[in-house]
Amino acid sequence: MPISARRSAPTGNRGWVGLPLVALPVLLLAWLIIYPILSAVATTLFVAQPDGMPALSFASYRFFFSDQYSRANLWVTLWTTMICGGLLLAVGLPIALYLRFSRGPLCAYVQGIAIFPMFVPSIILSYALIRTIGPNGAVDVVLNAIGLPKLPSPYLTPWGPIIGLVWDNLPLTVLMLTAGLGNIAKSSIEAARDVGASPLRVFVSIMLPRMGNSLLVTTSFTVLGIFSSFTLPYLLGPASPEMMGPFMQRTFSDMNDPLNALTQAVIAFGFCLIFGVFYVRSIARSRGDV
Repeated sequence: MPISARRSAPTGNRGWVGLPLVALPVLLLAWLIIYPILSAVATTLFVAQPDGMPALSFASYRFFFSDQYSRANLWVTLWTTMICGGLLLAVGLPIALYLRFSRGPLCAYVQGIAIFPMFVPSIILSYALIRTIGPNGAVDVVLNAIGLPKLPSPYLTPWGPIIGLVWDNLPLTVLMLTAGLGNIAKSSIEAARDVGASPLRVFVSIMLPRMGNSLLVTTSFTVLGIFSSFTLPYLLGPASPEMMGPFMQRTFSDMNDPLNALTQAVIAFGFCLIFGVFYVRSIARSRGDV
């Protein structure tokens, strides 16, 4: 056997050796995630008829998209997700840039403050924000003490969940953006500075093009987390319109309508699937470049 053939043989068998190692996680993934998704889609599409036999029906989906309240809840969820995603990138990217290129004790304190929300449960965060920015909260007390008028409270408005969700998702955003910046070699940045490039030019021409996958992954995780959130929108947001998480829970438990609640879940999953596909493609493309 030629030497090249002997060298390539173990490499060809390496994939088969790894299959038993990933078999159990893949089976658990199929059982706990893929099967419930397929079951939910089938349940909403094949509805039992008066004769007891299931038949293909889009009635629940037609009801959702024809119902003004359901469409309003979907729009509020999409609007909140877009605003939170933009704010997280606007706040998290400067922090990540500072953490990537700064050293010293102040950098460590900034990193600790940025990561701190990760260790605060959502329920605690919700009540802390209520006591801070809610009616007669700490902000109102301070303004009253210095003789200034009260400000309109974002509590129980669409901006209430936005404040909570940005705070709650900031640590993961900063960590992923910092990891993406860590893949940029300092030599390329220093070379651009040596030829007289301004900091803005270095960011636009050197850093930003190499952060494409990192930004896409960060956006995907942010959208998936915000779109599926429940606690913060439930405690801080308005009762009407409401985000999809509280809407599904109220439809299922308060209205005792599991079919429409399941339909809402499938529709929410459809929007999240779009960003999930972008994330998977980004990961596959990055692995192919290695």
